[in-house]
Amino acid sequence: MSSITLEVVRVLGFSVVAFLVAFLLTPLMSKVLYRFHAYKQIRTSDSAPIFSKLHQGKSGTPTMGGAIIWITVLGLAAIFWLIGGQMDFIDRAQTYLPIFAMLVAALIGLLDDILGVLHIGPHNGGLTIGQKLAVYALLAFLGALWFYYPLEWDVLNIPFVGSVEIGWWYIPLFVFVIVASAFSANETDGLDGLLGGVMLFAFLALTVVAFVLGRYHLAAFGGVTVGALLAFLWFNIYPARFFMGDTGSMALGITMGVIAMLTNTTLLLPLFAIILVTESLSVITQLASKKIRGKKIFLSTPIHHHFEAIGWHETKVTMRFWIISAIFCTLGLVLFFLSRL
Repeated sequence: MSSITLEVVRVLGFSVVAFLVAFLLTPLMSKVLYRFHAYKQIRTSDSAPIFSKLHQGKSGTPTMGGAIIWITVLGLAAIFWLIGGQMDFIDRAQTYLPIFAMLVAALIGLLDDILGVLHIGPHNGGLTIGQKLAVYALLAFLGALWFYYPLEWDVLNIPFVGSVEIGWWYIPLFVFVIVASAFSANETDGLDGLLGGVMLFAFLALTVVAFVLGRYHLAAFGGVTVGALLAFLWFNIYPARFFMGDTGSMALGITMGVIAMLTNTTLLLPLFAIILVTESLSVITQLASKKIRGKKIFLSTPIHHHFEAIGWHETKVTMRFWIISAIFCTLGLVLFFLSRL
């Protein structure tokens, strides 16, 4: 068996193991969430009338279900590290940063979810948008320093052009990518199965990229994440047994951005994460229009709520967004392969 074939088997095997582990963890996680009444707080009709009307029936559904994903990924990483050999995919250059980013982001998101459940904080509990952005920026800045100094990375790859040294500009670029990824993931997590599905396609694409680049440990990490996401989606599709919560969206968003930087596919990330980009742009455009024109462009934002408001069932929105995500991820991979010719 060739070394490449062995690595393919390794990545696919890790994905299957992660799926099975996450699938078996889910009943226990569900019991814990329901036992402690970790229910999602639906915004009131005063602050968000359209959203409240569309989603009031979801009141009483637990949040923090995204913990299944990162517990599976980080737990298997630790177990495989203890086993060693071909099972170990923890590597200083390839997976230290994404593992660390996933852990820290997940714990901060978990804290935010707990505050929300307990109604601690403004706007019915949890961190404000400003506080979340500050946390994202701090994590991103620390990651940027790690890339720029210990790893000495200051190169941006431009498809069909090549690598360009950008010096210290790499630091603000890194911060922007991570903050945008985290914010967009948080905004996309609004319908049953929506974020889980689009993240599944994004991580699949990034795993393929990592494998082609010979970053086999990073590809293994991506494979484990894909497997855990599949198991999560099994229970998160409509009607969801639980919601992902900030602990899942923050962990996945930041980790996705980090992997894009590690594989130097920053400029392809908008294609891999086209739905996340669209969701964020809809929110930014809506806020700008209300401030400048005094009028709304969309009935409700993020944009998936607009489509609900015009009569689409949420499963139709989710499935169509999945299709769009699959198409653009494929396009991103096509451009990636063509640029390497």
